[in-house]
Amino acid sequence: MHDIGRGLCWALDAVPFAEDRLGFVPDAWQAQLLRSRSQWILLNCCRQSGKSTTTAIVALHQAIYDPGLVLCVSPSLRQSRELFAKVIGFLKSIEPVIPLEEDNKSSCELSNGSRIVSLPGDPDTVRGYSAPKLVITDEAAYVSDAMQAAIAPMLAVSQGRQIDMSSPNGRRGYFYENWVNGEGIERIKIIGRECPRIGTEFLDKMLRKLGPMMFAQEFEGEFIDAESSAFSSEMIELALVNDFERFIQ
Repeated sequence: MHDIGRGLCWALDAVPFAEDRLGFVPDAWQAQLLRSRSQWILLNCCRQSGKSTTTAIVALHQAIYDPGLVLCVSPSLRQSRELFAKVIGFLKSIEPVIPLEEDNKSSCELSNGSRIVSLPGDPDTVRGYSAPKLVITDEAAYVSDAMQAAIAPMLAVSQGRQIDMSSPNGRRGYFYENWVNGEGIERIKIIGRECPRIGTEFLDKMLRKLGPMMFAQEFEGEFIDAESSAFSSEMIELALVNDFERFIQ
């Protein structure tokens, strides 16, 4: 009876699942993500914050307790395999698994029939899949809008969940537009100094190495204009409005 109770607890709450079964103790924001039931989540997280590890646990929890298709999408083949390796590492600690590698994707099937598939950011690799229970997009600010357009119809049919995680990549594109203007989204932001695994000395070193603009983007979650841009986003937006009174105030 005790085992049944623990199993029910793990199914209902991904935090004790992560702690008891995987040996992973989450930070506060990671616990928020693990417990979230939102249909659409945007993670604006700095480098080395643990976002890939946490979403790997979300993917595994989904596949174990609500069987179906889980897609993990990354901008490149290398990145997609890195994310998949995190999922497989956790899965192997629970049950035997044989990962399958077929050309440009990695996948595995659980004993309950769930499938976890990791894909690079090519729209053509996604269109053959249907009705995913969960789609996780890694470095979403660097995934093409065409790729996001290929994913959206699948979720509309399946009513599946979507998690887009990234550090910013300027004031443009899918991730920026939805972070600023999107509706029905749970937004979670974690910056470098809020992460217990990133020390002050390291952040100071990165600030000197990257400079203030790139540091703000990579470690403070700021959407900034590219240094090479001749005009800022604000100037471009002003040039496109029809309200000429804004120019003479």
